[in-house]
Amino acid sequence: MLCLGNIACNFSYLCRRKFIISKTEMQEENYSVIFEDNHLIAINKPAGWLVQGDETGDTPLSEYVKEYIKVRYEKPGDVFLGTVHRIDRPVSGVVIFARTSKALERMNKLFEERKVQKTYLAIVERRPEELEGTLLHYIAKDQEKNVVHVATSQKNKHYKLAKLEYKLLAGLGDHYLLEVKPHTGRPHQIRAQLGKIGCPIRGDLKYGAKRTNADGRIHLHSASLEFIHPVQLTPVVIKASLPNEQLWRLFKQALSDLPYYKELV
Repeated sequence: MLCLGNIACNFSYLCRRKFIISKTEMQEENYSVIFEDNHLIAINKPAGWLVQGDETGDTPLSEYVKEYIKVRYEKPGDVFLGTVHRIDRPVSGVVIFARTSKALERMNKLFEERKVQKTYLAIVERRPEELEGTLLHYIAKDQEKNVVHVATSQKNKHYKLAKLEYKLLAGLGDHYLLEVKPHTGRPHQIRAQLGKIGCPIRGDLKYGAKRTNADGRIHLHSASLEFIHPVQLTPVVIKASLPNEQLWRLFKQALSDLPYYKELV
């Protein structure tokens, strides 16, 4: 969480169509601003929230961030906010937005050139055969069913290369915590590739999990983004604390022993 002076940069809502900034509500809902400057703003997104609007008509995170900026900085009129990237609705963690058109253009270029290092944490239902490794697959998106198909070779032009690295961090009963670093940004990439090797993410029924989670989340968390600031040209590391959820809490002790993840617990 980023603090400016004595103000914790959290935000929340009272209802779908009316925005009210309240410190008590913010703490309960835990929608937090974890990085903010004149060019960028990053949010720790709870599972279940859309990043951008879709056919459901649900209010997306981007609208709440606009309202946060409007209220915090007393801005009249419309607020510019550019969506740089997205994470899936049932996934939690870091989402970054651009506050200026210049920052949006430059951040888009960083993502396109794969100059943003993304680190995820995933709780899976089976231990991978190799404790760490690189997965190479080809992925094609089925737009109608909102699912991707995974192959070990390129079946046709619609299949795009998907690459990630993973490492086993801890195990607890029949669940295992993986660090995942995707090198490409394909739809549902981490979910589909882990499912392909028989290690589905907890709650991700779409890609092989035994059952869904009661709250609809899947146990995949966007833990950090690292990149060179598009305007200031300085290194930026943004980390998002883990969800306050039972299974994530059980793995916090293991993460607290790892220097990179201490801030997340």
